[in-house]
Amino acid sequence: MKNLAALAVGIALITSSASADEPHQIKPGRASVSLDFTSKIPNLPEKSLKTVLVKYEPGASSPPHTHANSAFILAYVLEGEVTIAINGQPARNYRRGEFWTENPGDHHQVSANASKINPAQILAIFVVDTDDTELTTFAR
Repeated sequence: MKNLAALAVGIALITSSASADEPHQIKPGRASVSLDFTSKIPNLPEKSLKTVLVKYEPGASSPPHTHANSAFILAYVLEGEVTIAINGQPARNYRRGEFWTENPGDHHQVSANASKINPAQILAIFVVDTDDTELTTFAR
């Protein structure tokens, strides 16, 4: 499983450098989130692979959220350490090189930089319906 994650991240990193979109801020004062890469998956009609780069300044976090109903996500920590809690499970810290998955409909309650002094960064790899353009919906 870890080899599959490493392969997916490697492919995403290699291909994203040629196809990156302009970064955009989703929530001011929060984690910086940018769509990094998007491509249709040739052997899965109506599905796409999209990667999102999430940068956390020291102490930064994202509000509770869900993702597109079709989204299966593999999130890989590129730098630092993040605290993650999904679907009411206890929060867990993930360090550089570690990953987790999220299933369609999961509720992401905690997503934060675990450090108040060091930055953190994750790469979220989405397999999603091609027509889904809103990848994240924040709780109100």
